[in-house]
Amino acid sequence: MKFSLIVCTYMRPASLVALLKSVEKQTLYPNEIIVVDGSLNRETEIALTNNEFQNLKYFLVNDEDRGLTKQRNFGISKVAEDSEIVCFLDDDTVLESDYFVEIIKTFQTNNDVSGVGGVAINEYKWKLQQENVLYNKNKFYLFEGYYYKEGLRNVMRNYLGLASNLGPGKMPNYSHGRTCGFPMTGKTYEVDLLIGMSMSFRKSVFDKINFSRFFEGYGLYEDADFSLRALEFGKNVINTKAHLSHFHAESGRPNKYKYGIMVVRNGWYVWRVKKAKPNLKERFKWNAITILLASIRFTNVITDQNKKAAFTEALGRTVGWWSLLFNKPQTK
Repeated sequence: MKFSLIVCTYMRPASLVALLKSVEKQTLYPNEIIVVDGSLNRETEIALTNNEFQNLKYFLVNDEDRGLTKQRNFGISKVAEDSEIVCFLDDDTVLESDYFVEIIKTFQTNNDVSGVGGVAINEYKWKLQQENVLYNKNKFYLFEGYYYKEGLRNVMRNYLGLASNLGPGKMPNYSHGRTCGFPMTGKTYEVDLLIGMSMSFRKSVFDKINFSRFFEGYGLYEDADFSLRALEFGKNVINTKAHLSHFHAESGRPNKYKYGIMVVRNGWYVWRVKKAKPNLKERFKWNAITILLASIRFTNVITDQNKKAAFTEALGRTVGWWSLLFNKPQTK
């Protein structure tokens, strides 16, 4: 299958080069690599000039096409007509050598699959369950012989009866699903949501839908929105054999106050894409969890080293929640 790789980047030349060097080592190489650069300088362009990569097409975009959502759609418009699969990777990821082999194999062997994602092995926290050990299910999530130690936000949700009633990658009708991913069992699991750092779709999906213009600028949760809408055309799955590392480069990210607002407002938008008319119980749970997460972030002012970041994000989450009372995002 012919496939294209799109990488949207912003002010991260070193990270981008590291990713492309890992692409060079793939046992299955993309038919084209489309780099869409929204940087405000030419450092990324210079870095790519100094490092030649096969099949690479580079585009430096202006204000009209800058921002993750716009850059993704711009990249899609440049994909070759005969390409069958379009892959997206964050510019701060690094691939294991068989990443594309596993992604493409999943499409080849599953005609009902329209989207495929991989696993970030450097964020992997699953461990094998031990015999004769009783695991507190409020503090540990158990799945197929593995366990995952829950963070404070999930522990509190478990005790308060607010935890997701679905498996990883599935979005309940009150949103706020499990974000723990999957253990590396070698299996493929059906999900609702793929993560932007590692997601691929059949090109035919983009003949029907694009990334939503609602997610301007940084584009938080645009991947979740697209994943949900892509379900109309087939299943989304995670292949636990498709491995990469995600390094979360700090450059190019919004300040924590703006991030906090986006977490809530963009999260509300995606929730309503999933469930346009939630019932009273689902509304209560979404709001309760949103308030709980903001409250926990406020407590991080005491526990975290970066107290300013914790406070400003918590403040942003609070402002974002109150703003929904007067100005809700339009999902249509």
